[in-house]
Amino acid sequence: MPIRRGCRRATALPRRRLALAALLGAAVLAAGCGSAAAPAPDNGGSFLDPQAEAASTPVLEWSDCGDGFQCATATVPLDYADPHGATASLALLKRPAADPARRIGSLFVNYGGPGASGVTMLRASAMWNFMFSDEMRARFDLVSWDPRAVARSTAVRCFATEAEKDAYLANFPRLPSSAAAEPAFYAASNDLARRCAARAGALLPHMSTVNTARDLDLLRRAVGDQQLYYHGISYGTYVGAVYANLFPGRAKALVLDGSLDFAGNSVGHDGQGTTMPVDARQGVAQGIAGTFDQFIAQCQAAGPPGCAFGAGDVKAKWAALADRVRAHPITIRDDKGAVVRYDYSALIGLAGPDLSNPVHWRQTAQTLQRLYDTPPDAPELPVTVAATGTSEPNYVDNSVEAYNAIQCADSVVPRDQSVYSALAPVEDRKVPWFGRVSVFNTMTCAYWPQVAVQPYAGPWNRHTAGPVLVVNSRYDPATSLAGAQAGLRELGRGALLVVEGAGHSTLNVHSRCAVAVEERYLVSGALPAAGATCPIDDPPFAD
Repeated sequence: MPIRRGCRRATALPRRRLALAALLGAAVLAAGCGSAAAPAPDNGGSFLDPQAEAASTPVLEWSDCGDGFQCATATVPLDYADPHGATASLALLKRPAADPARRIGSLFVNYGGPGASGVTMLRASAMWNFMFSDEMRARFDLVSWDPRAVARSTAVRCFATEAEKDAYLANFPRLPSSAAAEPAFYAASNDLARRCAARAGALLPHMSTVNTARDLDLLRRAVGDQQLYYHGISYGTYVGAVYANLFPGRAKALVLDGSLDFAGNSVGHDGQGTTMPVDARQGVAQGIAGTFDQFIAQCQAAGPPGCAFGAGDVKAKWAALADRVRAHPITIRDDKGAVVRYDYSALIGLAGPDLSNPVHWRQTAQTLQRLYDTPPDAPELPVTVAATGTSEPNYVDNSVEAYNAIQCADSVVPRDQSVYSALAPVEDRKVPWFGRVSVFNTMTCAYWPQVAVQPYAGPWNRHTAGPVLVVNSRYDPATSLAGAQAGLRELGRGALLVVEGAGHSTLNVHSRCAVAVEERYLVSGALPAAGATCPIDDPPFAD
């Protein structure tokens, strides 16, 4: 699976822990190398995307759907070039403002991925007290939606049933740790792209973030807001940046939380689209390595029992374990008694992107120690994979397919697999252990149908109605601080708040200080001072 930029799956959050295991466990897709026509440069706020302007405003019929939430379905154009032709449906969820007399409007939230279900995530995160302050809950309707391609909306499904999908992905080759493993990985990535084209080919040309940004403006119109208030997490920052440049005069207050390098995600810089995969040009491996260094240092400082892997020289133990697993996989039983096999790719997955959520650092340390303690002569246990999924054709969890449908539409990537084979050892030398993650994570996109590659190529610097607030952790394994800084420089105007912690976005890296800054910005438009930082609430290994 891909490294997805966004929230944990709801089941793991209570992620997108951004599953590190998901990062390396099955292939994912990224973009091919077409390009969509970009609007003419205009640094003023008067530009409005003409295709969205021609579409009709959806009519939302909200109904109670439990626990204080309301649900609705929006009908939008499938193809904005034909705004009154075929349609797509979008599932929405709303938690109405707690103080209607002081209500400002709707705060739209995108939880990232791409491929995360906003409906599922809002229902979970609106119940937590660390992401939305009491003042935000009082003054805004919290609204999220399943974007096109995702879950309960018009969805991309590449398999006949959920059971078929789960069985296919469970047997997908892991990220190749050597040249010998690459052919099977390439073949599987190609096969996944073919399956998606065969079952969802008519949808794929319309799944880009440009169209999602157009959908978002129609949803803004549908709820009656004159301008957009928005909180985008991870990939959701890309949605926000595209929106800000298609509808600059309507971008009132946009929080971009765990931010991408927007041009880097689209076509790259200086011709990178044909020479470098999207995650490599985003600096994902460097972000993983920096976060892992924090894990090592804080585990060493905490020691056991706070960090089970913390006895002795933690960095040396990790290096020895990586060398051992590269030579011979290790099988262990997890806390539920299931047998889990760790080859080199699985170990790198455990120690990398899975660190997106510091809540899981203790468990990661326990697993590393369990692997380290397994005797070298221990027999390899038989691994059994439980049957999952149902025989239903319209399954909700299509996150891998949606990730590929969106990411591959959005990004130009090399289409020659020899580029990836040549780059993997180079990146491994630059970033030991994690370099090749950023090379192969979007491999399926090298085979994606060319007609479906529709990246937004800019401009990125239109002057928005309000300045944009970018928030990023100091150490982020999915959206590095360097990438967030690059993204901010690309925008017309904005400010950066750095959260002094490790992990991916304030969804995972909890900071009451950062939430207070976001609240002031959304309610009053006030930006933090240049160079502003916020502490985290609790260290990962604190009692």
